[in-house]
Amino acid sequence: MPLPNRVTPFGDLVSLAARGLMMGNRGGRLHDDRQRLGTRRWASKQWICCQLAFNNRHRQVWGDSYSELFFLDEVTAFAAGHRPCFECRRHAAEHFAALFVGGEAGSVHDRVRAATMDAKLHAERLDGKAKRRHRQNLDEMPDGVMVVNDGAAYAVRGRHVWRWSPDGYVERQPRPRAVEVDALTPPAIVAVLKRGYAPLWHPSADL
Repeated sequence: MPLPNRVTPFGDLVSLAARGLMMGNRGGRLHDDRQRLGTRRWASKQWICCQLAFNNRHRQVWGDSYSELFFLDEVTAFAAGHRPCFECRRHAAEHFAALFVGGEAGSVHDRVRAATMDAKLHAERLDGKAKRRHRQNLDEMPDGVMVVNDGAAYAVRGRHVWRWSPDGYVERQPRPRAVEVDALTPPAIVAVLKRGYAPLWHPSADL
């Protein structure tokens, strides 16, 4: 039985055999010594997304350290409220921080501090313990935002929306116009995408 360490766009941790393009964590350990998920779903406000491989490191998943989590791609990680890691994804993290509201677009010298981003994202991604949704006009959504339709998550890309699944994006549909939708991606990350950050997509969403 796979560990419950796959992250959906809704931020849920589920048991799935499907593997994704990225890993990450939520600031610490969420499992016990028998690799069972506890009641909490984060250890701190530091929710990050990382590379699967870095400096030839090898880890025991859900061992003595933090609880490793896995995402289909960066678009999924953003929808759940994670940001790029400053250690294994330094360039992406610096670019993300420079584009974060409060920073100077394109400048690492005036970027927002990680703790400031984490505090803002934590407030935007959660409604108590539930996933917070943000009502917005779909016409104003940049590529890479996840929205909800009939209980399913869809990623906005170009003239289409792609339905998310654990194995990849399916059922490409024309992008509706002039409609209000519930966005899963926190507004602060939506703003980063609007300012030019290009997230990593799963190949199933190639145009």
